Amino acid sequence: MIVFSAFVPHPPIAIPEVGKENLDKLSDTIKAYQTLEHEIYSAKPDTIILISSHAEQREEAFAVNQAPDFKVNFKKFGDLVTNLQFKNDIGFGYQIKELCEDYFPVMMTAQEELDYGSGVPLFYLTQHLPNIKVVSIAYSNLSSEDHFKFGQIIRKQINLAGKRVAVIASGDLSHKLHKDSPAGYSARGQEFDQKIIKALAEKKVDDVIHLDPELVKEAGECGHRALLVLLGVIDELNYEHRQLSYQSPFGIGYLVTNFEIK
Repeated sequence: MIVFSAFVPHPPIAIPEVGKENLDKLSDTIKAYQTLEHEIYSAKPDTIILISSHAEQREEAFAVNQAPDFKVNFKKFGDLVTNLQFKNDIGFGYQIKELCEDYFPVMMTAQEELDYGSGVPLFYLTQHLPNIKVVSIAYSNLSSEDHFKFGQIIRKQINLAGKRVAVIASGDLSHKLHKDSPAGYSARGQEFDQKIIKALAEKKVDDVIHLDPELVKEAGECGHRALLVLLGVIDELNYEHRQLSYQSPFGIGYLVTNFEIK
């Protein structure tokens, strides 16, 4: 049973020990995360399925991380204080792999240390869920349609599992929004972000699936495929789209959206 679903960004600077004096620039994003934290706590999930754009990937296959335990830290960003640990829902992850591999190649990886794309949402959303288990999934270079279909198959396994499941897609929108953006500037960056925001607000999933590949490439994004998997998971469910925030103080689009399951 899917009890919670959201699309979130993953700026490491949102972690207090990393961002420090810059946290105010992300105040809307952090407030949105805090709102989601209340929602996910109220939903009482047993397991979080987390699709991260920075999880270990395979070119032509989706990947499920089967390390028994997960660790999260932000040492590479200068934070020597923040450390989190989670149990992997290994059996559930394997069941997802078994069901999905009839349709797509699915690899198993074993990375104990999770990427920051997983770490930022886990830091904010599990503060009152100390015993939550995690399934870590990486997308691939397969087509947009395949990513959406992958999500649909994941939903089938969720329905079979008899668990209360939260599904979170972690990714940023365009990295080219400002002249000082880390990936350089492109006028098409804002075009990409606004097309995503509009399509989600109007629940036009096909518009997200069939975005112009050249636009996606030019935007320099890292969230499109993670979002497609999430949209596949919640496809056919009764949900209400609620955008909680959108910011780009560092030239990267940070969108926080709650897909409230009814």
